Amino acid sequence: MGYYNNVFDGCNDQTDIGAVMRNGREVILQAYNWESHKHNWYKNLDAKVPDISKSGFTSAWLPPPSQSLAPEGYLPQDLYSLNSAYGSEHLLKSLLGKMKLYKVRAMADIVINHRIGTTRGHGGMYNRYDGSSLPWDEHAVTSCTGGKGNRSTGDNFNGVPNVDHTQHFVRKDIIGWLRWLRNTVGFQDFRFDFARGYSAQYVKEYIGAAKPLFSVGECWDSCNYNGHGLDYNQAAFDFTTKGILQEAVMGQYWRLRDAQGKPPGVMGWWPSRSVTFLDNHDTGSTQAHWPFPSHHIMEGYAYILTHPGIPCVFYDHFYDWGSSIHDQIVKLIDVRRRQDIHSRSTIRILEAKSNLYAAIVGEKLCMKLGDASWCPSGREWTLATSGHRYAVWHK
Repeated sequence: MGYYNNVFDGCNDQTDIGAVMRNGREVILQAYNWESHKHNWYKNLDAKVPDISKSGFTSAWLPPPSQSLAPEGYLPQDLYSLNSAYGSEHLLKSLLGKMKLYKVRAMADIVINHRIGTTRGHGGMYNRYDGSSLPWDEHAVTSCTGGKGNRSTGDNFNGVPNVDHTQHFVRKDIIGWLRWLRNTVGFQDFRFDFARGYSAQYVKEYIGAAKPLFSVGECWDSCNYNGHGLDYNQAAFDFTTKGILQEAVMGQYWRLRDAQGKPPGVMGWWPSRSVTFLDNHDTGSTQAHWPFPSHHIMEGYAYILTHPGIPCVFYDHFYDWGSSIHDQIVKLIDVRRRQDIHSRSTIRILEAKSNLYAAIVGEKLCMKLGDASWCPSGREWTLATSGHRYAVWHK
C-alpha cells in the first residue's frame, strides 16, 4: 500500500536506553504534525517532555531542524542553521537537553535528497549555495534537476534541486553535518526523508560514519546489505499493516489473519523489523492523505501496542484528541511494558471474523477487538484495560 520505510538499528550505544532499542522494546512518539511550525513548537514540546517520558516513550521523532524555504522544514537551505519555524537554535538545544535528562531519545528528520539554492547558477536555476555554511556549486545538483552533477541514483523529487550523492565532496559534507547533529547538537537517531531519491549505498555510508543508534529511511523499496551487519538490522515502517488495519476496524477483522494464520503486513512476515503506526504528518494531520478512521483510533492502538513490532504513536492522537485517548494509550503502553511485549514476541491468533479479532501475544497477554462478546478461557487471565471495542488481559 503506497510506500514504506526501512529502519536500521545501529546498536552502538551501551546506555540503558540503547539496550531498550537493541531488545526491540522501543515505543516511538512522532512529536509533531504538518501545522506544528505555527505553534512555537520547541517550547511546546519542552513542557511535555516529562509526560512523554512518564508515558513510556523511548524515542521522540522531531521535525527537520534546519532553516527551510517552507516552514514545515522539508525544503532545507542552510543545513547548519538551526533557527527554523519550529523555534530558535537555543530552544532546540534546550529541548534536546531536557529529553536526554528524561531518557527520551531525540530523532532528527534528515532531509538530504534535495536542497534549495541561494543564488542562480547553471541554466538560470537556483542551484548554487553561495553564502551558506555549505557553499556548494552546480556540481552538487543532479543533471536531471538542472545541475552539473551526475544523474540521480534514485527517484526525482521534482521542482527543486536534487542533491548528487555520487559526489565525494557532497558526501563528506553531509557526514560532517550528521556527526555535528549527533555529537554537538544532541540528536541521537535519524529519520531519512525521501530516501528512495538516492541509492541505499549512500545511506549505508552515512549511517556507518555518523553512527546513530536508530535510523529510519522513508520510502525505501529494498536495502539488503551483507558483510557489514545491516541485513539482520533491517526493518520496514509497516504501511501494509496500516492499510489492512484501517479496513479491518470497519467490520472486516478477518483481514487480520493471513492464509498462514499470521498477521498480515510486515508484522507477520518479519515482526522484529516491523515499525507499526496509524498515522503520521503525511497520512493524517491537515494533509490527510490517507487517514486512519477517526472513530476507530483506539482499536488501532490496542492492536499495534499489544502486538509484535515497534509501535509509533502520532502526536495528534496522543495530545490533541482528548485526555481519554491519551490515558488509554498510556495504559496500553504500560501493559506492553509490564508483560514484556517486544518486537519479536510470539503471537497466536484465536479469532478473526467480521466483528471479532482475538489473539494471545508472548503467552502473557490476551486481547480482543470488535463488538462481539468474547473473553479468554482460563482463570489465569485478568482484565488489564479496556475501552470502546477493545479489551486486554494479562496473566
